Amino acid sequence: MARFQSLSLLLILSLALAFLSSLSNAQYYYGSRLHPSECGARCSYRCSATHHRKPCMFFCQKCCAKCLCVPPGTYGNRQYCPCYNNWKTQEGGPKCP
Repeated sequence: MARFQSLSLLLILSLALAFLSSLSNAQYYYGSRLHPSECGARCSYRCSATHHRKPCMFFCQKCCAKCLCVPPGTYGNRQYCPCYNNWKTQEGGPKCP
């Protein structure tokens, strides 16, 4: 009986650890700080669906250098990077693609 309880507790703890690990990986990818060397690859993917690739890459890399974050996907998802989302042009539009 005690062995069954020990195994059950071990299983629950390992599942909890796996869940917390997946949350930390999502936080790293979506909202955590990037290393500046990662900006190029993230911006390349972020700008892959636009016909205005050169200006998109320029501003994305500028934003990534300042914020150390690039939202996931090719459009939207700015809620994952508040600095990236809140940086505006003089006209009030979004600075970061």
